[in-house]
Amino acid sequence: MTVTDERLGDLQTQIPNASIITDPDVTESYRRDWARDPDAGRPLAVVRATSTEDVQAVMRWATAHNIPVVPRGAGSGLSGGATAVDGGIVLTTELMRNIEVNPVTRMAVVQPGLINVEVKRAVAEHGLWYPPDPSSFEMCSIGGNAATNAGGLCCVKYGVTTDYILGLQVVLADGTAVRLGGPRLKDSAGLSLTKLFVGSEGTLGIITEITIRLLPEQAPASTVVGSFATVQDATNAILDITRVMRPAMLEFMDRASIGAVESGMNMGLDLNAHGMLIAQSDSPGEDRIRATEFMAKVFHDNNASDVFTTDDPKEGEAFTAARRFAIPAVERLGNLLLEDVGVPLPALPALIHGIEDIAARHKLLVAVIAHAGDGNTHPLIVHDPTNEDETARANLAFGEIMDLAISLGGTITGEHGVGRLKKGWLPNQIGEDVMELTRRIKSALDPQHILNPGAVI
Repeated sequence: MTVTDERLGDLQTQIPNASIITDPDVTESYRRDWARDPDAGRPLAVVRATSTEDVQAVMRWATAHNIPVVPRGAGSGLSGGATAVDGGIVLTTELMRNIEVNPVTRMAVVQPGLINVEVKRAVAEHGLWYPPDPSSFEMCSIGGNAATNAGGLCCVKYGVTTDYILGLQVVLADGTAVRLGGPRLKDSAGLSLTKLFVGSEGTLGIITEITIRLLPEQAPASTVVGSFATVQDATNAILDITRVMRPAMLEFMDRASIGAVESGMNMGLDLNAHGMLIAQSDSPGEDRIRATEFMAKVFHDNNASDVFTTDDPKEGEAFTAARRFAIPAVERLGNLLLEDVGVPLPALPALIHGIEDIAARHKLLVAVIAHAGDGNTHPLIVHDPTNEDETARANLAFGEIMDLAISLGGTITGEHGVGRLKKGWLPNQIGEDVMELTRRIKSALDPQHILNPGAVI
């Protein structure tokens, strides 16, 4: 038995209920998240934790041996945040799946391994609703959502993950478990450390328990869909809506994504349209009728060639499903480099037109979908990874799109996280002074820099 094996054997005695996997055929599937980082390392082992105590033991062991640890949820991340490093541990929380719902206080305590849709279903049994809804809600974990501060389709009205997290249990690099926040709707005691860990991508600590705020179940929504001959008309309609109201959803799809979705779903979408908007209102009673009529009028006023309105939840959900299907639909055309840039709403037209120019200059297909109501776009760069020239052009376009977003006062990520793929552009957005502050916080909480090394910073 090698020294390394002896160390893992010692770890196994400390976590008898967890499994330590070293079989390379199994660990291979834990090396990358959905970003498929080509530079992923080969881990020493994968540890499947079952409890906070397991995570504590792993971190104490890793600190003693100075071994890096990469936390992992469901592996659905899109920025390389869960990319394995050579000789490190991939610590997955996929087996930590408990949930306790308190319908009186409208809160739940959730372990990180539950899938987003499982949380939604569990609280729905009590007539409650957990709003954050990433497009990958059927496969992404609630722990990963917290680690990246995930967004989704309804965030234009209801906010993102951090808006629903009241408390956390976090295991620090040295194995200390701390509780932050708690089951209180208002709490101004001390620094806002809960918010510090939400979106920290496993670089400051490992989330093992989440206290979430819940809402009464969502009211039925009415849906308005419009097809536009130009991107400019579609983006003008977005601005005309958002300056007056907050829709429950306002999503954009460009021509390439419309075509990809239509080829997979056969919904009769307008293949000649250069933009499609899907808007919803879930306001109560007459307010929903007025909101729906207003959005339909805005679509018509901005030259929509086809406007469809429905109060039928099933018909509305069909269009929502079409929008959620956009990324896998475009992925059928080739490998994707997935962007996640956002800008202030008035800059949205400039961002989308700028992306079109970048795609044309590099002779690439770049499909654009967007949570248009909050300015968060997802340019999908299609390329053939076996074609070195095309891959090089795709990488250049990836960087230019982030540079464009920053130049427009925007962000390199609205909800996917920085991970490893985007960290080179982070200083350009936030500045060296904020980078230095970030490094100081990282060093204070993780002095050996063993937590998710290579991510974010």
